[in-house]
Amino acid sequence: MFNWIKTFMLMAGITALFGMIGAYFGGQIGMLLALGFAFFSNFFAYWFSDKMVLKMYNAQQVDESTAPEFVGMVRELAGHAGLPMPRVYLIDEHAPNAFATGRNPDNAAVAATSGILRILTRRELAGVMAHELAHVKHRDILISTIAATMAGAISAIAQFGAMFGRRNSEGRPANPIMGLLIMLLAPMAAMLIQMAISRGREFEADRGGAEICGDPEALASALAKIERAAKGEVLPAAEDHPATAQMMIINPLAGSGLSGLFSTHPQTRERIERLMALARG
Repeated sequence: MFNWIKTFMLMAGITALFGMIGAYFGGQIGMLLALGFAFFSNFFAYWFSDKMVLKMYNAQQVDESTAPEFVGMVRELAGHAGLPMPRVYLIDEHAPNAFATGRNPDNAAVAATSGILRILTRRELAGVMAHELAHVKHRDILISTIAATMAGAISAIAQFGAMFGRRNSEGRPANPIMGLLIMLLAPMAAMLIQMAISRGREFEADRGGAEICGDPEALASALAKIERAAKGEVLPAAEDHPATAQMMIINPLAGSGLSGLFSTHPQTRERIERLMALARG
């Protein structure tokens, strides 16, 4: 419950930041235009993000005839979660990782790399796919898409407003220092909020995934294995499209040194500790 409250407050904060920047550079009209721009950006992302990200990773759809054991596992877990059967995809990459996408549970997809199937036991893989189904059940794909779109739009409007925003009677920037500060700080604030939302949703998906598979220890073991293996292998598509890193069960760009406030994922050690506490409790 705490993570849901935290997510709501962070989403309200990023929306308020968006409106304030629009209002500063263009008054009430500017705020309405900024929010309107965000609405249409979110609408596009909501409908087409799944197709885009699956294409980025060259994911291939599989079924019971091409990957019977894997698809059967996902079907069983979806039944436990009370979800419709999602589309299932495999990505031919050695780096171990997995993600979920889709605008709602009826139009969801889960994807895993060949590397994750290679290094995990069946029990551990079930924990990972349960985590991804928890994202689908919680509609985290929609939440993260909105947060990412808003953060990107804040950055674009802040930069545009700093260059072409409020002017005095002589046509010069009304407050160039303030404009410069907004251009620099607003995108950073938006990114911090986006990262905090992402970390909160990962904790919640860990908890939900543990409930779906009934085996918190298996998910904890999988997270430890994936993190160790991911340090040596990076997904090329994640390097080309870093905005998709937040979708993965483990940050595929962890080797770049991103951590703390700017990390899309909580520390794996803390995630494992929480899962083990669930197992004990």
